[in-house]
Amino acid sequence: MEWDLGFLGLATLLGMALGFGLLAQLFAGKATSRRLWLIASGVYFVAGLLISEVWFGWATEKDLQPNIDGLSFDEALLSLIPGIAAVIITRRLTRRPTRRVRVGGDGFEPPTPAL
Repeated sequence: MEWDLGFLGLATLLGMALGFGLLAQLFAGKATSRRLWLIASGVYFVAGLLISEVWFGWATEKDLQPNIDGLSFDEALLSLIPGIAAVIITRRLTRRPTRRVRVGGDGFEPPTPAL
């Protein structure tokens, strides 16, 4: 197997991964881990590298367009699927409980009378 990914292709994939991670952290908010961006970026980068270089590594530049310095750009976008799955799993595993609003001094809401 020959890896033909150049510096520009690697930088493009890294930029895409960081952008995905930051958007994931932005949409998830403070209800999840502070390192969600790092997890999402890592999964996106590794998945994009595997998809571009292993799964579609057999194809030539004529077969795959656009090709950015060895990176199969359109095929690397398929890494959104495992990236989104990683975000959902991480959010469900690390979601912090939400605060409940206290109504009375003892913390319990008085029962409503039956009609």
